[in-house]
Amino acid sequence: MSVIFDIKDHVARVTIDRPERMNAIDVATHRQLGEIWDEVEANPDIRCAVLTGTGERAFSAGADLKDDSGMSGVEYWTRLSHDGYRGISLRQMSTPVIARVNGLALGGGLEMVLGCDIVIAADTARFALPEAKVGRVPLDGGMVMLPRLIPRNIAMGMMMTGRMVPALEMQRYGLLNGVVPFAELDAEVDRWVADILASAPLSLRAIKAVARQSTHLPFHGAYEHHTPELVAALNSADSDEGVRAFREKRAPVWRGK
Repeated sequence: MSVIFDIKDHVARVTIDRPERMNAIDVATHRQLGEIWDEVEANPDIRCAVLTGTGERAFSAGADLKDDSGMSGVEYWTRLSHDGYRGISLRQMSTPVIARVNGLALGGGLEMVLGCDIVIAADTARFALPEAKVGRVPLDGGMVMLPRLIPRNIAMGMMMTGRMVPALEMQRYGLLNGVVPFAELDAEVDRWVADILASAPLSLRAIKAVARQSTHLPFHGAYEHHTPELVAALNSADSDEGVRAFREKRAPVWRGK
């Protein structure tokens, strides 16, 4: 298997494990990732997911161009539309996802980062969408998401030239929540995980759903966009538990109900 999938203490850890290929994604890995994201979404015990790559060199170098699948660009676009990259970059996932960017995030690797809610990177990490240099385009979310998450001209420059951007520069553009030395990466990610787990699971799902599903709406329309996740959070037992715990000066015990 080319992806390590582990669930412990309400956290799913998804590690792309092809270091000999800079954690590039072949068709089999693409489909395996899709299956994993399906499982993450279907398991109510999972309250947070962490996505990363094996080693220090690369988070993921994107599509494995040495893969012998033989698909054309159009075939790739239509046949794999719900798997790997798009499984995280364009799917409306309700589970909070943290990207642990341990190295290069190129092409589909960067597109997976764009689909995460919180991004923590090593200071050695670099980011690029180099598809145009090999006659392809950033199909899996890059063209539509990057210009919405960082300044438009910066995004266009990255996509049209394939230039690599260092982590600290991407943080200045607002894409990253934190940049730390590689030796501190796990500790920083774990701090964010702990903060996520300290929050009510249904509240997190509601926040994510409203934030992601209302960007196309005018202000008042977005405010009145009552998603099922929002209604579930407001009607939950956890909503009462949170207030009760605050009054009793204790940590809340979340049940996700």
